[in-house]
Amino acid sequence: MRSPTKRRRHLLAGLVAAALALTSCAIGGGSGGEEAGGPGAPATLRIGYQLIPNGDLIVKDQGWLEQALPDTKIIWSRFDSGGDVNTAMLSGAIDIGLAGSSPVARGLSAPLNIPYRVPWIFDVIGDNEALVVRKGITSIKELAGKRVAAPYSSTTHYSLLAALRDAGLSESQVDIVDMEPPDIQAAWQRGDIDGAYVWTPVLAELQKTGTTLITSRELAERGTLTADLAVVRNEFAERYPDVVRVWLQQQDRAVRLARSDPQAAAAAIARQLGITPEEAARQLGQLILLDGEQQRSAGYLGTPEAPGRLAETLRRTALFLHEQKKVDAVPGLDVFRNGLGTRELADAFAQ
Repeated sequence: MRSPTKRRRHLLAGLVAAALALTSCAIGGGSGGEEAGGPGAPATLRIGYQLIPNGDLIVKDQGWLEQALPDTKIIWSRFDSGGDVNTAMLSGAIDIGLAGSSPVARGLSAPLNIPYRVPWIFDVIGDNEALVVRKGITSIKELAGKRVAAPYSSTTHYSLLAALRDAGLSESQVDIVDMEPPDIQAAWQRGDIDGAYVWTPVLAELQKTGTTLITSRELAERGTLTADLAVVRNEFAERYPDVVRVWLQQQDRAVRLARSDPQAAAAAIARQLGITPEEAARQLGQLILLDGEQQRSAGYLGTPEAPGRLAETLRRTALFLHEQKKVDAVPGLDVFRNGLGTRELADAFAQ
């Protein structure tokens, strides 16, 4: 869900074209359109979502945005990866989207330099991404000389290298191979790999016969945070601050529902994913959800006066991507601090 494939890119081309055509008909262009939805509101709000069991799917399922913005048409477009969301942002096909921290770090770096900002953290990736190895391997240090798979430039690739580093292993000491999740599952079944750092649902298949050495939840507790982030185009955020405020409040509402009534939250997610409520509850429980107050803390987005450590996390991720030759240059920390939508977050939850 966080590393694009050729098939996904072909699907994206059609989706972007369709979204642009729809936008043109509805609001006369890809820049957010005329304020036909009422004072300070656009005629349409175009959202790029992914099938990740977090609060965004709850908001979509419950129709809260449609209720809160009755004069604005809400267009939900599904994407399969953060890379696809970046492409749609560059084309002007969506106003708000979901992308993993690795794609966002890439988007804020050269050559993309996407004019967007991060006003919300959908989730801190937890137990839904993990390093699974063959039975008999009991520590990360034992991976020296072993063959381990991960999709390159994804959040799991980043997490794998961090886990190796923490264990005292260099990248060169492990045979790391670039594979997409379906290929990882096939290679695991054939016995071609000794381990993989991957996400659900392939993760769950590997865990049936393998051993989990570390999860992204544990890495986050050690300071290596990966997350699913919201991105909003700068132009849209500046033109329609009230809409962004309403959007943020609905996301916070979803997090609070997940805490106060997890069964209702799981049922909403189950409908969106086409799975049982029990499985939806299990997947939801693997993520770390943060409410608006938590997101304003120093460890995450922070405040306009004191941007949070998410900026440092994004820059470290960008440095990793530069090593992987996925970005041409890594900007200074101020670029990533300016890329945090702290003003929008503060306005949405002003006392």
